[in-house]
Amino acid sequence: MPTRRPFFDAHFHVVDHRFPLYENDGFLPDPFPVERYLERTAALGVVGGAVVSGSFQRFDQGCLLDALARLGPGFVGVAQIPHDLPDADVVDLARRGVRGVRFNLRRGGSAGREHLDRLARRVHDLAGLHTELYVDARDLADLVDTLAALPAVSIDHLGLHADGLPHLVALVERGVRVKATGFGRVDLDVAAAVRAALAADPTALMAGSDLPSTRARRPFADSDLDLLADVAGEHVDAVLHDNAAAFYRV
Repeated sequence: MPTRRPFFDAHFHVVDHRFPLYENDGFLPDPFPVERYLERTAALGVVGGAVVSGSFQRFDQGCLLDALARLGPGFVGVAQIPHDLPDADVVDLARRGVRGVRFNLRRGGSAGREHLDRLARRVHDLAGLHTELYVDARDLADLVDTLAALPAVSIDHLGLHADGLPHLVALVERGVRVKATGFGRVDLDVAAAVRAALAADPTALMAGSDLPSTRARRPFADSDLDLLADVAGEHVDAVLHDNAAAFYRV
């Protein structure tokens, strides 16, 4: 097997059934603890990454914080928090390795879009936390100006749908980052979307595995990173590592 370039996995989930889980549309994920993640990615050159809270974890931080403690240096977290979480708790999450707050506008379990602007600004002012959105890019039209004005934002899974790509590219041109993740759940030409994002801003694109690929039509495959590396060309190191490491302050 060829030697892999250093990979900062900008988007994956840990599912540990020792901690609370909540059904989302009748769905509960199978276990995917830290040990299984490390086994699955052992050959991928992972040097760090971002553990992202899922809709099925709602506002419970136990699994996320336990995973960060066990994964160690190089790994950070993205939490879902209620809009009225006290300032001291936001600061404590940052101290324990959380770097971002997620708004799951597609599946819920997070603060809603009505709290987006105020909460995103508050957590950034308090602790430097950025904002991440799981959203269908077709729904971004009336959010473009709001998101572009925020201090730091990323959008998951290439925006999910080809029809939303113009909105996504418009945001990239205005400083928003994009995760090249979840190729098995998107309705778009991955290579075309990656090229469009790179053309708008080569520092914006961040690679991730999306493991364990809950509810995706197909799970992550190692070849997804090969595709991404091929399309990224001269920007491959930035896409696989440097852009995300800088964004997550690792």
